[in-house]
Amino acid sequence: MAFTRRSVLAAGLAAPALVGLGRAAQAATTLKLSHQFPGGTIDEGDFRDRMCRKFAAAVKERSKGALDVQVYPGSSLMKTNAQFSAMRKGALDMSLYPLPYAGGEVPETNIGLMPALVTSYQQAMAWKSAPVGRKLTEILLSKNIVLVSWVWQAGGVASRDRPLVRPEDAKGLKVRGGSREMDLMMKAAGAATLSLPSNESYAAMQTGACDAVITSSTSLISFRLEELSKSLTSGRGRSYWFMLEPIMMSKAIFDGLPKDQRDLIMAVGAELEAFGQEGAKADDTRVEQIFGKAGAKVETLDEATLNRWRDIARDSAWKDYAAKSSSCAEMLKLAEAVA
Repeated sequence: MAFTRRSVLAAGLAAPALVGLGRAAQAATTLKLSHQFPGGTIDEGDFRDRMCRKFAAAVKERSKGALDVQVYPGSSLMKTNAQFSAMRKGALDMSLYPLPYAGGEVPETNIGLMPALVTSYQQAMAWKSAPVGRKLTEILLSKNIVLVSWVWQAGGVASRDRPLVRPEDAKGLKVRGGSREMDLMMKAAGAATLSLPSNESYAAMQTGACDAVITSSTSLISFRLEELSKSLTSGRGRSYWFMLEPIMMSKAIFDGLPKDQRDLIMAVGAELEAFGQEGAKADDTRVEQIFGKAGAKVETLDEATLNRWRDIARDSAWKDYAAKSSSCAEMLKLAEAVA
Protein backbone atom coordinates (compact mmCIF):
# COMPACT_ATOMS: atom_id res chain seq x y z
CA MET A 1 0.00 0.00 0.00
CA ALA A 2 1.19 3.48 -0.85
CA PHE A 3 1.00 6.50 1.40
CA THR A 4 2.10 9.21 -1.02
CA ARG A 5 0.44 12.51 -1.75
CA ARG A 6 -2.76 11.52 -0.03
CA SER A 7 -5.32 14.29 0.15
CA VAL A 8 -6.62 15.22 3.58
CA LEU A 9 -9.61 16.91 2.01
CA ALA A 10 -12.78 14.93 1.52
CA ALA A 11 -15.49 16.00 -0.88
CA GLY A 12 -17.78 18.49 0.71
CA LEU A 13 -15.26 19.86 3.21
CA ALA A 14 -14.45 23.53 3.08
CA ALA A 15 -11.50 24.43 0.87
CA PRO A 16 -8.37 25.74 2.62
CA ALA A 17 -7.39 29.37 2.45
CA LEU A 18 -6.11 30.38 -0.94
CA VAL A 19 -2.41 31.16 -1.21
CA GLY A 20 -3.19 34.10 -3.41
CA LEU A 21 -6.23 35.71 -4.94
CA GLY A 22 -7.46 33.65 -7.88
CA ARG A 23 -4.97 30.82 -7.26
CA ALA A 24 -6.32 27.28 -6.73
CA ALA A 25 -5.35 25.79 -3.38
CA GLN A 26 -3.26 22.63 -3.26
CA ALA A 27 -4.41 19.71 -1.14
CA ALA A 28 -2.00 18.75 1.62
CA THR A 29 0.44 15.89 1.15
CA THR A 30 0.15 13.33 3.95
CA LEU A 31 3.26 11.46 5.06
CA LYS A 32 3.07 8.48 7.42
CA LEU A 33 5.90 8.11 9.94
CA SER A 34 6.10 4.72 11.65
CA HIS A 35 8.14 3.47 14.60
CA GLN A 36 8.15 0.55 17.06
CA PHE A 37 8.25 2.46 20.33
CA PRO A 38 5.43 3.26 22.78
CA GLY A 39 3.30 6.26 21.88
CA GLY A 40 2.81 9.30 24.07
CA THR A 41 2.37 13.01 23.49
CA ILE A 42 4.62 15.74 22.15
CA ASP A 43 5.59 16.56 25.75
CA GLU A 44 5.57 13.19 27.53
CA GLY A 45 6.75 9.65 26.90
CA ASP A 46 9.54 7.94 24.96
CA PHE A 47 11.74 10.70 23.51
CA ARG A 48 11.82 8.95 20.12
CA ASP A 49 8.05 9.17 19.83
CA ARG A 50 8.20 12.77 21.04
CA MET A 51 10.88 13.52 18.45
CA CYS A 52 8.64 12.17 15.69
CA ARG A 53 5.71 14.26 16.95
CA LYS A 54 7.89 17.37 17.15
CA PHE A 55 9.06 16.68 13.61
CA ALA A 56 5.46 16.36 12.43
CA ALA A 57 4.36 19.56 14.17
CA ALA A 58 7.28 21.61 12.87
CA VAL A 59 6.91 20.38 9.29
CA LYS A 60 3.18 21.11 9.27
CA GLU A 61 3.61 24.59 10.76
CA ARG A 62 6.50 25.65 8.55
CA SER A 63 4.93 24.25 5.38
CA LYS A 64 1.73 26.14 6.28
CA GLY A 65 -0.20 22.88 6.18
CA ALA A 66 1.11 21.71 2.81
CA LEU A 67 2.76 18.73 4.53
CA ASP A 68 0.88 16.70 7.13
CA VAL A 69 2.98 14.05 8.92
CA GLN A 70 1.01 11.39 10.78
CA VAL A 71 2.90 9.44 13.47
CA TYR A 72 2.18 5.73 14.05
CA PRO A 73 3.87 4.43 17.23
CA GLY A 74 4.12 0.89 18.55
CA SER A 75 4.45 -0.69 15.08
CA SER A 76 0.73 0.05 14.70
CA LEU A 77 1.04 0.77 10.98
CA MET A 78 3.23 -2.21 10.09
CA LYS A 79 5.49 -4.71 11.85
CA THR A 80 8.89 -3.50 12.95
CA ASN A 81 11.08 -5.57 10.67
CA ALA A 82 9.03 -4.73 7.58
CA GLN A 83 9.54 -0.98 7.78
CA PHE A 84 12.94 -0.61 6.11
CA SER A 85 12.01 -2.72 3.11
CA ALA A 86 8.70 -0.88 2.80
CA MET A 87 10.51 2.47 2.68
CA ARG A 88 12.85 1.17 -0.02
CA LYS A 89 9.83 0.20 -2.13
CA GLY A 90 7.98 3.46 -1.50
CA ALA A 91 5.25 1.64 0.44
CA LEU A 92 6.10 3.50 3.66
CA ASP A 93 6.97 7.17 3.75
CA MET A 94 9.10 7.50 6.89
CA SER A 95 10.33 5.65 9.96
CA LEU A 96 12.44 6.22 13.03
CA TYR A 97 14.21 2.90 12.70
CA PRO A 98 17.14 1.10 14.37
CA LEU A 99 19.59 1.07 11.48
CA PRO A 100 21.17 -2.37 12.09
CA TYR A 101 17.72 -3.99 11.81
CA ALA A 102 18.31 -3.43 8.08
CA GLY A 103 21.52 -5.47 8.08
CA GLY A 104 19.92 -8.44 6.33
CA GLU A 105 19.16 -6.28 3.29
CA VAL A 106 22.06 -3.84 3.45
CA PRO A 107 25.02 -5.36 5.35
CA GLU A 108 26.80 -2.00 5.65
CA THR A 109 24.05 -0.76 8.01
CA ASN A 110 25.30 -3.06 10.75
CA ILE A 111 27.97 -0.43 11.36
CA GLY A 112 25.18 1.37 13.25
CA LEU A 113 25.54 -1.06 16.15
CA MET A 114 29.11 -2.31 16.01
CA PRO A 115 30.15 -3.31 19.55
CA ALA A 116 32.73 -1.07 21.19
CA LEU A 117 33.31 0.92 18.00
CA VAL A 118 31.45 4.01 19.24
CA THR A 119 31.85 4.57 22.97
CA SER A 120 30.66 8.17 23.52
CA TYR A 121 28.03 10.58 22.24
CA GLN A 122 30.71 13.03 21.12
CA GLN A 123 32.23 10.35 18.91
CA ALA A 124 28.83 9.23 17.66
CA MET A 125 27.62 12.67 16.63
CA ALA A 126 30.89 13.37 14.83
CA TRP A 127 29.99 10.67 12.30
CA LYS A 128 27.49 12.82 10.41
CA SER A 129 30.07 15.25 9.01
CA ALA A 130 32.94 12.74 8.88
CA PRO A 131 33.78 10.56 5.86
CA VAL A 132 32.07 7.57 7.51
CA GLY A 133 28.80 9.51 7.70
CA ARG A 134 29.03 10.65 4.11
CA LYS A 135 29.75 7.10 2.99
CA LEU A 136 26.78 5.74 4.97
CA THR A 137 24.50 8.43 3.54
CA GLU A 138 25.61 7.54 0.00
CA ILE A 139 25.00 3.83 0.55
CA LEU A 140 21.52 4.43 1.91
CA LEU A 141 20.67 6.74 -0.98
CA SER A 142 21.72 3.99 -3.38
CA LYS A 143 19.22 1.74 -1.57
CA ASN A 144 16.41 4.33 -1.89
CA ILE A 145 16.66 5.64 1.69
CA VAL A 146 17.19 9.26 2.77
CA LEU A 147 18.77 9.88 6.19
CA VAL A 148 16.72 12.74 7.63
CA SER A 149 17.76 12.99 11.29
CA TRP A 150 20.68 11.30 13.09
CA VAL A 151 19.79 9.82 16.49
CA TRP A 152 22.37 7.92 18.57
CA GLN A 153 21.64 6.12 21.83
CA ALA A 154 23.81 4.45 24.43
CA GLY A 155 22.62 1.17 25.84
CA GLY A 156 22.93 -1.10 28.83
CA VAL A 157 22.08 -4.60 30.00
CA ALA A 158 18.99 -5.68 31.95
CA SER A 159 19.44 -9.15 33.49
CA ARG A 160 16.83 -11.43 35.01
CA ASP A 161 19.28 -12.75 37.53
CA ARG A 162 23.06 -12.33 37.65
CA PRO A 163 24.75 -9.19 36.27
CA LEU A 164 26.37 -9.06 32.85
CA VAL A 165 29.25 -6.63 33.29
CA ARG A 166 32.54 -8.38 32.41
CA PRO A 167 33.10 -10.73 29.47
CA GLU A 168 33.28 -13.77 31.75
CA ASP A 169 29.77 -12.96 33.03
CA ALA A 170 28.32 -13.80 29.60
CA LYS A 171 29.09 -17.52 29.75
CA GLY A 172 25.91 -19.59 29.71
CA LEU A 173 23.51 -16.65 29.41
CA LYS A 174 20.87 -16.28 26.68
CA VAL A 175 21.39 -12.71 25.49
CA ARG A 176 19.55 -10.35 23.14
CA GLY A 177 22.24 -8.09 21.66
CA GLY A 178 20.36 -6.04 19.07
CA SER A 179 22.49 -6.72 15.98
CA ARG A 180 24.35 -9.56 14.29
CA GLU A 181 27.67 -7.99 15.29
CA MET A 182 26.66 -7.56 18.91
CA ASP A 183 25.61 -11.20 18.94
CA LEU A 184 29.00 -12.25 17.54
CA MET A 185 30.78 -10.48 20.40
CA MET A 186 28.49 -12.09 22.96
CA LYS A 187 28.97 -15.55 21.43
CA ALA A 188 32.73 -15.04 21.54
CA ALA A 189 32.36 -14.31 25.26
CA GLY A 190 30.41 -17.55 25.77
CA ALA A 191 26.77 -16.47 25.56
CA ALA A 192 23.93 -17.91 23.51
CA THR A 193 22.06 -15.25 21.55
CA LEU A 194 18.63 -14.58 20.14
CA SER A 195 17.52 -12.02 17.57
CA LEU A 196 14.37 -9.98 18.17
CA PRO A 197 13.25 -6.34 18.06
CA SER A 198 13.47 -4.49 21.37
CA ASN A 199 9.66 -4.25 21.60
CA GLU A 200 9.61 -8.06 22.02
CA SER A 201 12.17 -8.05 24.84
CA TYR A 202 9.70 -8.04 27.73
CA ALA A 203 7.95 -11.19 26.57
CA ALA A 204 11.27 -12.95 25.95
CA MET A 205 12.50 -12.16 29.47
CA GLN A 206 9.14 -12.98 31.02
CA THR A 207 9.05 -16.46 29.49
CA GLY A 208 12.70 -17.19 30.26
CA ALA A 209 13.66 -17.35 26.59
CA CYS A 210 16.12 -14.57 27.35
CA ASP A 211 18.32 -14.03 30.42
CA ALA A 212 19.67 -10.60 29.52
CA VAL A 213 18.60 -7.85 27.13
CA ILE A 214 21.05 -5.31 25.76
CA THR A 215 19.25 -2.30 24.37
CA SER A 216 19.12 1.47 24.62
CA SER A 217 18.49 3.14 27.96
CA THR A 218 15.24 4.53 26.55
CA SER A 219 13.98 1.08 25.52
CA LEU A 220 14.96 -0.38 28.89
CA ILE A 221 12.62 2.22 30.37
CA SER A 222 9.83 2.23 27.79
CA PHE A 223 9.48 -1.56 27.72
CA ARG A 224 9.43 -1.73 31.55
CA LEU A 225 12.26 -4.24 31.85
CA GLU A 226 12.91 -3.17 35.44
CA GLU A 227 9.84 -5.26 36.32
CA LEU A 228 11.73 -8.43 35.36
CA SER A 229 15.34 -7.54 36.22
CA LYS A 230 17.57 -8.05 39.23
CA SER A 231 20.50 -6.16 37.75
CA LEU A 232 21.34 -3.36 35.33
CA THR A 233 24.63 -2.56 33.66
CA SER A 234 24.20 1.10 32.79
CA GLY A 235 25.47 2.73 29.62
CA ARG A 236 25.97 6.07 31.33
CA GLY A 237 29.48 7.42 30.96
CA ARG A 238 30.77 4.64 28.71
CA SER A 239 29.28 1.74 26.83
CA TYR A 240 30.12 -0.82 24.15
CA TRP A 241 26.51 -0.48 22.88
CA PHE A 242 25.78 2.65 20.82
CA MET A 243 23.05 2.39 18.21
CA LEU A 244 22.17 4.70 15.34
CA GLU A 245 18.36 5.05 15.20
CA PRO A 246 17.72 7.75 12.61
CA ILE A 247 14.57 9.16 11.11
CA MET A 248 14.66 7.91 7.53
CA MET A 249 12.51 8.48 4.47
CA SER A 250 11.74 6.66 1.27
CA LYS A 251 13.79 8.29 -1.49
CA ALA A 252 10.96 7.69 -3.96
CA ILE A 253 8.57 9.69 -1.78
CA PHE A 254 11.19 12.32 -0.96
CA ASP A 255 12.08 12.88 -4.61
CA GLY A 256 8.41 13.31 -5.46
CA LEU A 257 8.11 16.39 -3.27
CA PRO A 258 8.85 19.96 -4.39
CA LYS A 259 12.35 21.20 -3.55
CA ASP A 260 11.15 23.60 -0.86
CA GLN A 261 9.41 20.74 0.96
CA ARG A 262 12.46 18.48 0.64
CA ASP A 263 14.64 21.25 2.07
CA LEU A 264 12.17 21.79 4.90
CA ILE A 265 12.16 18.11 5.86
CA MET A 266 15.96 17.99 5.99
CA ALA A 267 16.19 21.25 7.94
CA VAL A 268 13.72 20.14 10.61
CA GLY A 269 15.45 16.76 10.85
CA ALA A 270 18.81 18.40 11.47
CA GLU A 271 17.38 20.82 14.03
CA LEU A 272 15.88 17.97 16.07
CA GLU A 273 19.16 16.09 16.43
CA ALA A 274 20.07 18.08 19.55
CA PHE A 275 16.73 17.12 21.11
CA GLY A 276 17.42 13.47 20.33
CA GLN A 277 20.89 13.53 21.85
CA GLU A 278 19.64 15.29 24.99
CA GLY A 279 16.80 12.79 25.34
CA ALA A 280 19.14 9.82 25.03
CA LYS A 281 21.59 11.23 27.58
CA ALA A 282 18.81 12.02 30.05
CA ASP A 283 17.55 8.44 29.84
CA ASP A 284 21.04 7.09 30.57
CA THR A 285 20.64 8.66 34.01
CA ARG A 286 16.93 8.01 34.42
CA VAL A 287 17.26 4.29 33.72
CA GLU A 288 19.57 3.91 36.73
CA GLN A 289 17.00 5.66 38.94
CA ILE A 290 14.12 3.51 37.68
CA PHE A 291 15.94 0.19 37.99
CA GLY A 292 17.43 1.13 41.36
CA LYS A 293 14.01 2.07 42.70
CA ALA A 294 12.67 -1.30 41.50
CA GLY A 295 15.37 -3.05 43.53
CA ALA A 296 17.87 -3.93 40.80
CA LYS A 297 21.59 -3.80 41.41
CA VAL A 298 23.05 -1.04 39.19
CA GLU A 299 26.61 -1.24 37.86
CA THR A 300 28.65 0.70 35.29
CA LEU A 301 31.60 -0.15 33.05
CA ASP A 302 35.09 1.02 33.89
CA GLU A 303 37.61 1.76 31.15
CA ALA A 304 39.53 -1.47 31.63
CA THR A 305 36.39 -3.58 31.24
CA LEU A 306 35.31 -1.64 28.16
CA ASN A 307 38.74 -2.28 26.62
CA ARG A 308 38.34 -6.01 27.25
CA TRP A 309 35.01 -6.00 25.43
CA ARG A 310 36.60 -4.04 22.58
CA ASP A 311 39.35 -6.64 22.20
CA ILE A 312 36.72 -9.38 21.89
CA ALA A 313 34.66 -7.30 19.45
CA ARG A 314 37.68 -6.55 17.27
CA ASP A 315 38.53 -10.25 16.94
CA SER A 316 34.94 -11.34 16.29
CA ALA A 317 32.36 -8.78 15.11
CA TRP A 318 34.71 -6.26 13.49
CA LYS A 319 36.64 -8.97 11.68
CA ASP A 320 33.46 -10.63 10.40
CA TYR A 321 31.97 -7.32 9.23
CA ALA A 322 35.10 -6.24 7.34
CA ALA A 323 35.23 -9.60 5.56
CA LYS A 324 31.73 -9.20 4.11
CA SER A 325 32.73 -6.83 1.32
CA SER A 326 35.18 -4.12 0.36
CA SER A 327 32.42 -1.62 1.13
CA CYS A 328 32.05 -2.91 4.69
CA ALA A 329 35.82 -2.94 5.15
CA GLU A 330 35.97 0.70 4.03
CA MET A 331 33.10 1.66 6.36
CA LEU A 332 34.88 0.11 9.34
CA LYS A 333 38.16 1.82 8.51
CA LEU A 334 36.43 5.20 8.20
CA ALA A 335 34.55 4.64 11.48
CA GLU A 336 37.75 3.74 13.36
CA ALA A 337 39.22 7.07 12.24
CA VAL A 338 36.57 9.00 14.19
CA ALA A 339 38.01 9.50 17.66
